[in-house]
Amino acid sequence: MRIINVFNTHRKRRARREPTRDVVRLVLSGEGCRTAAINVVFINTHNMRRLNGRYLGHWYDTDVLSFPLSDEDSPGIEGEVYVNLDQAWKQSVLYKEPPRAAIARLVIHGVLHLLGEDDQTKRQKARMRNLENRYLQKSGHA
Repeated sequence: MRIINVFNTHRKRRARREPTRDVVRLVLSGEGCRTAAINVVFINTHNMRRLNGRYLGHWYDTDVLSFPLSDEDSPGIEGEVYVNLDQAWKQSVLYKEPPRAAIARLVIHGVLHLLGEDDQTKRQKARMRNLENRYLQKSGHA
């Protein structure tokens, strides 16, 4: 069973719930994950900076944060993905892609982190970017 909740907490910007759920389902299916409980929360830069500082000790804003909530021994995954909509809009301009594609890319990135993907090394970053591009293309948001 997959439970995917989407919350819009940004006062001015919104992300559509069903396309967000569809992107999460696509990544989970593609990575072979059948059991999941994931909350995707869309927030602003101020709240992202607070989360990043409080939980990771980084007192700056970022585009996406993932918090795994399940044990390594759990059969599925449980976690939360926080997406900074202000940053997504900036990245859509920077990378010349529609805002929905920038948002989908960040959701994909966050879910991949919950599934155990990392992006600390050059090799990991390249793998993560390839996975993002593949799922973005499959989602129809590219």
